[in-house]
Amino acid sequence: MNGLKSLLDNLNGIVWGLPMMVLLMGVHLLLTMRLKGPQRKIFKALRLSVTEEEGLEGGMSPFAALATALAATLGTGNIIGVSMAVALGGPGAVFWCWLAGVFGMATKYGESLLAVKYRRRSAGGGYLGGPMYVMETALHSKPLAVLFSVLAAFAAFGTGCSVQANAIGSVMETAFHIRPVVTGTVICVFTAVVILGGAKKIAGVCEKLIPFMAVFYLGGCIALLYINRAFVLPAVRLIVTAAFTPRAAAGGFVGSTVLQAARQGIARGLFSDESGLGTAPMAAAGARAGNSVRQALVAMTGTFWDTVVFCAVTGIVIVSSMLHEPEVFAGISGGDLAEAAFGLMNGFGHVIFAVSLVIFAFATILGWSFYGEQAVLYLLQRSPFRKFRRKEGGLSLQPERFLLGYRLLYLAAAFAGTVTSMGVVWALSDLLNGLMALPNLVCILLLQKVIIRETDRYLWSGRLEERDENLP
Repeated sequence: MNGLKSLLDNLNGIVWGLPMMVLLMGVHLLLTMRLKGPQRKIFKALRLSVTEEEGLEGGMSPFAALATALAATLGTGNIIGVSMAVALGGPGAVFWCWLAGVFGMATKYGESLLAVKYRRRSAGGGYLGGPMYVMETALHSKPLAVLFSVLAAFAAFGTGCSVQANAIGSVMETAFHIRPVVTGTVICVFTAVVILGGAKKIAGVCEKLIPFMAVFYLGGCIALLYINRAFVLPAVRLIVTAAFTPRAAAGGFVGSTVLQAARQGIARGLFSDESGLGTAPMAAAGARAGNSVRQALVAMTGTFWDTVVFCAVTGIVIVSSMLHEPEVFAGISGGDLAEAAFGLMNGFGHVIFAVSLVIFAFATILGWSFYGEQAVLYLLQRSPFRKFRRKEGGLSLQPERFLLGYRLLYLAAAFAGTVTSMGVVWALSDLLNGLMALPNLVCILLLQKVIIRETDRYLWSGRLEERDENLP
């Protein structure tokens, strides 16, 4: 097992190395420039996310699609991931994480636009879409589409399910002394109630869960910022200055170079907001939208909330807490920095921290179950067995049965993640995510002219309310 873990770590060092960081940030910057900065329309996009278009039927509401994507995106990375970035890259990593989110909004916009434009109607009256449909329809590459779908279907078991369940099990055992087997059983029951109801049930629960978890966590952060109010502005100044100047270890902060800060911050930002990964477009494609640009703007707000808001606030909370009570953080590193920061709230903080992690991780389990199902549905449609039907004792392979089987395996992965060590699964999940991103980024680069054309037609010409008659 140690040998496999070592092999996966080495592969991750290649897949998620500097070339991937350069590729992702390069796509972010390229689309930002070529699309003339769609980030400028963020306030318009925020309004669209809670505005329904009249006369459209089928699919999810724009906010339900956004909530489903946010459920998968807002996870332990927004808390533990930022904490790790500060621990390894210093306070300057928070600035680079934030910057990755700002530019990543353009990539989330572009990939979501393509997913909506090339989506298809489902048999139930909804929509099916995502990078796999874009690859098949626009790039005419079924092998690439199948590869992406296989990677997404398996990645859901790790990134979105077992590792999140493991985080819940760990925090429940540490904070409330609840045995992992009990936590695993409860997770399976609550998850089953939602995902066995299908995509609409998942979207409906996420639509209600996301606002609650956002208010709960941000409320705790605001309380901490009030406690640290004398150190908030110094923390912001330190975050900005440390992003461009090397720092020696002092006051609980590790020593870091500009390169370390940039690498850790950009990496955590990219991991957290999933811009370019190809997952969020699956949710965006399922929304009711009159044209591809409108829902792409809504999808873009997912990166804004995830990185520009949540990750930034978490970073400021951690850095201001370290400036306020440096002796508390002596000898503490890694993900424990965030927990120590919440510990400054005199008893309530640890509860807020634990509950936030549990809610974030559970939401991720739900969101990724949607992604996994979309990947499986695509593969079943392209399966050579789909033509078989029950006749005269012949073989019957119904997609519904396979989908139910996938859901049951997903629940089993959630339970297993709670009660077992996740070292190998973490490493494998990171590898699958990186391999998913590569074909998706290639697809975006090859189809950037389509993104530019659609953006010019609807966004910059002021025709955002116009309907695209060719859109399913």
